Amino acid sequence: MADHPDDYEDVSVYTLDDDVEQEMLQAQNECTFIWSNREGWPVGVIMSYVFHDGRFWLTATSQRARISAVRRDPRVCVVVTSTGSKMVRNKAVTYKGTCTVHDGREVKDWFYPALSAALQGRDEKRRAVFQKFLDSPRRVVLEVEPTQRIGYDGAKMGAATEAWMVAHADDAVAEIEGRA
Repeated sequence: MADHPDDYEDVSVYTLDDDVEQEMLQAQNECTFIWSNREGWPVGVIMSYVFHDGRFWLTATSQRARISAVRRDPRVCVVVTSTGSKMVRNKAVTYKGTCTVHDGREVKDWFYPALSAALQGRDEKRRAVFQKFLDSPRRVVLEVEPTQRIGYDGAKMGAATEAWMVAHADDAVAEIEGRA
């Protein structure tokens, strides 16, 4: 990368390309879901998700603290990384968004099979059993509509840093030796 900065004050040049982001969102099935509690503190948990029609879909039972919290304040954050997926590590994207809580049958009827497929793979029997397991009386579905994104590609940063270090090695050594 020719425009590598001289330090890490601004790493926005290492953004995640759209195609890599979409690949990661489909390859991964886990995210960190973050909301604010009653006192305003950020709280987060790891949750399974399905990314569908540009939105994140997750589920929990209605007695979880996060459900009453997002009903009170729908501003949330979702973080997805490539860690644990088949993709190269050091890629991440963070989304600010608004969360809607759904408890209607129509949403559950498409979401439970989709989540079961994402988590149980091709095994039809496991998918059916898991789908039945999900369908409990107090379960709700969370829909997060992203409003802002921050993407990061550590591979870009690593390659650019290595190239910069090679190009500036002699200058850096001379500067350090000059201080000694």
